[in-house]
Amino acid sequence: MTSSLDAGKQSGLATVANSRGIIAALAIDQRSALRSLFARAMGIEAASVPAEGLVQFKESVSSVLTPHASSILLDPEYGLPAAGKRAPGTGLLLAYEQTGYDNTVPGRLPRLLDGWTVPRLLDAGANAVKVLLYYSSRSSRQINEIKGAFVEKIGAECARSAAAFFLELVSYADGMDEKGIEFARIKPEVVSAGMTEFSNSKYRVDVLKVGFPVNLSFVHGSPAFAGETLYTRQEAMNHCLQAASGARVPFIYLSEGVSNAGFQFGLELASEASVKFSGVLCGRATWKDGVEVFVKQGGSALHDWLAHEGVRNIENVNKCLGNATPWFKFSNAAAGS
Repeated sequence: MTSSLDAGKQSGLATVANSRGIIAALAIDQRSALRSLFARAMGIEAASVPAEGLVQFKESVSSVLTPHASSILLDPEYGLPAAGKRAPGTGLLLAYEQTGYDNTVPGRLPRLLDGWTVPRLLDAGANAVKVLLYYSSRSSRQINEIKGAFVEKIGAECARSAAAFFLELVSYADGMDEKGIEFARIKPEVVSAGMTEFSNSKYRVDVLKVGFPVNLSFVHGSPAFAGETLYTRQEAMNHCLQAASGARVPFIYLSEGVSNAGFQFGLELASEASVKFSGVLCGRATWKDGVEVFVKQGGSALHDWLAHEGVRNIENVNKCLGNATPWFKFSNAAAGS
């Protein structure tokens, strides 16, 4: 794996990983999702949430939790002050995409942040660049060609700057609720297709950031179990293995807003199935419940909550990474590597 990577990319990946080569990263690049959490806690519209609250929350999360993370993912819009609060030696990933998507345009097409380029993100201190892409293998060929070209352009830009490129794939299907059972039935197919597609060398992706190929709410025995079984534990493990078999680059899991216990369960499934994942970029499963504490009780109470519950949450995740595969040792026998 390392022999094919530019030295600058290798350095970036090494910086965002721990000493074992495992990416034990904290994600708090959320913008619209974080605004929604604040709005719910404050009882106001999301558009009325003051920006300074988001900045302060991210600063607190960074200062308290990064001693327990190999790196932190932030956004240039509200997260740069938090980047300065991270623990010494903690790597920095910066998001390059605008939050959300334009509902008036079909296909959930991606958009980059205005005023930013890969060189500017690196100048701001980034060790790696992250881009989120809504992807569905069931979308039209035209939509997916647009998205493919978009990723190719970013891959080329990152390659010119020797910047490590993380691509976050958020799976969906038009007309379906991503949390519902209808999408849960096809999620393994969509996640697998995305991992296979964007492992293609033409995209120049260095690390894929993906959700579990099964909705954990429908896995029997899951802490997130909603009462209807789509998958037994073994079937869920098989889907994790099947999706991973298409990966030709290192990949890490995101929490998709599930609970801390639910995310641990997913990681345990992957580990038990001997899936060669290289770590996590975990966000809301670590700090989500701190939003209401901050809104209702203030910054000091948030600091205390993070120091206890937040640290416990991130350490719970870290404990599930014992069988993870170092990014520099990732190989896929099916790829002939």
